[in-house]
Amino acid sequence: MHKIDKTDLGFNLTFAGDMTKDEIEKWYTESEQALIGQQSPFGVIIDMRTLAPLPVEAQDVMVRGQSMYRRSGMERSCVILEDAITTIQFMRLARKSGIFKYERYINASVHRDWLARARNWVRHATAPA
Repeated sequence: MHKIDKTDLGFNLTFAGDMTKDEIEKWYTESEQALIGQQSPFGVIIDMRTLAPLPVEAQDVMVRGQSMYRRSGMERSCVILEDAITTIQFMRLARKSGIFKYERYINASVHRDWLARARNWVRHATAPA
C-alpha cells in the first residue's frame, strides 16, 4: 500500500506492508503526476513504519523515484521506520539514488514525537536527535 499527500512542507508519503514491483511502479507514476508544477524547494516525510523490506526487483524503481523527487526540487526528506532491516535497506537505496546526505531517519519505536522531529528536519534542517 502507498499514499501520496501534499502538505504545507511538500509531501507526505506512506508505504506499508509487502509492496511488489508493480505497486512501486504505480507509486512512481503517481509521483510523476504529483510533482508536475511543484514549487521548489520542498520537503518530504516518508512513513514506513509498517513497510516490509522491498523485494529486489522493486528496489531500482524506488531508486529512480527518489532521484525524481530530488531532481524536482526536494531539499530534504525524513524517513520514519521501525524495522532495522528496512532502515538499512533504505539507507543503501538513498546512497544509490544520491539523496542520502539530504535524508534523515527516525526510529518511531524510540521517538514518540517522530512527526515533530521529522517536520523540524524538513522545515528547518534541525537534525533529529
